[in-house]
Amino acid sequence: MIDIQHLQGWVGRQRLVEDPLPVFPARALAAALSRERLPEQGDSLPPSWHWLYFLDAPSANGTGVDGHPLKGDFLPPVSLPRRMWASGRLEVEQPLSIGVPAQRQSRVASVELKEGGSGSLVFVTLEHLLFQQQECRIRELQHLVYRDAPSASDALAPGRLPEAESQWERVLNADPVLLFRFSALTYNGHRIHYDRDYAMQEELYPGLVVHGPLLATLLLELAIEHTAQDALRDFEFRAMRPTFAPGPIRLCGRRDGQQLQLWSLDQDGFVGMSARATVRD
Repeated sequence: MIDIQHLQGWVGRQRLVEDPLPVFPARALAAALSRERLPEQGDSLPPSWHWLYFLDAPSANGTGVDGHPLKGDFLPPVSLPRRMWASGRLEVEQPLSIGVPAQRQSRVASVELKEGGSGSLVFVTLEHLLFQQQECRIRELQHLVYRDAPSASDALAPGRLPEAESQWERVLNADPVLLFRFSALTYNGHRIHYDRDYAMQEELYPGLVVHGPLLATLLLELAIEHTAQDALRDFEFRAMRPTFAPGPIRLCGRRDGQQLQLWSLDQDGFVGMSARATVRD
């Protein structure tokens, strides 16, 4: 039984984290993504790359068997075992600068209980404000969803085909090395991304799971290729269906005025991540 009133007692909790924004994490991700030019000190940090910073570092005793940090401190102690980053939104006033100290102010904005076809779901929304040189540079909403452990009868969500034709496409091979590197750079211990036996035997996935934030980052990379990084005003993404490795991922996008539609396609041609972005005039 989920005591939602108890969990809602976490609404309003805050946390402040400071980070010097060293250049290495950005250079390491750029190398992992095969960028030709590696970032330098003082460069603008690409949108979403702040996910490499402001990281929690739970101890071994503070980590669950799935690799996630234990709950009950900043995050509410939701009893449902399975957690995923379901969706998010970024509003970019100005990019962060690499090598300049920054602060992230976080708040638990809401905790909601819903009933779905697969059972109870608890949605936790976090609000993040990122400051640098006493200016709020980025506003972010992060939506987490908790659900019951899977059973052998559970099936993947029905696949959806893209609703529009792409103007741009890029194919990337999601291999275990890329997933391991992204896990390491984001200090993400969730074993579904690097422990194939655990992913298949315990969480009953057909293979390693590609990180949702990695897919979102790759879609932003595609958008930046066809716009200007500093022109991005906002970005919103939603996980539609798990994407598995190894295998090719198609990154797709199109532009209509100031609006960009972005999506990823898995090996079966189904949408894994859907996103939209707005660029300034």
